[in-house]
Amino acid sequence: MAIRQMTIRKALARLRGDQSGTAALEFALVGTFLVVGLLNAVDVGYYTYQRMTVENAAQAGAQAAWKTCNDPSSMLPATQNCAGLTTAITTAIQSSSLGTAVTLASGYPAEGYYCVNASGALQAVGSLSSKPSNCSAAGNSALSPGDYIQVGVTYSYAPLFPGISVMGASGITSITMTAWMRLG
Repeated sequence: MAIRQMTIRKALARLRGDQSGTAALEFALVGTFLVVGLLNAVDVGYYTYQRMTVENAAQAGAQAAWKTCNDPSSMLPATQNCAGLTTAITTAIQSSSLGTAVTLASGYPAEGYYCVNASGALQAVGSLSSKPSNCSAAGNSALSPGDYIQVGVTYSYAPLFPGISVMGASGITSITMTAWMRLG
């Protein structure tokens, strides 16, 4: 029995002094944190790319509205008088790399008369049924109101690594963007 205890003590002493495999263990521990950080960076980059693409799609839709309905004398307001407006916008917003996953948001395109107010922001001054004669509602009667169209788009977002990344924990499930364009 004593010999066996001596053998066990010697084996334990040898194991305590043995450092082979320590580097592999340390690398595995540190590597785990590095991989999680890398996955987070990839997921945030993926979200940013998709967000920029959706924003670009909204801008393309607004530009398509202008291109399709750029005759102020006969086609304004565009949402009422411009044939093919919604088709042109839908084609433009779905021309990005995200394709048909980008859709026209509910309630868009929206159109109205706006003027720049004293703080430099656009202010609604009239409905499509009655164009105001000037921008007195915004504080500047010397200006004429502009006909602006808004295009809103939405895209369903899903993170690449939902259980690991901050984007998975963020709760973001869709990306919605709006673009404006003055038509007249």
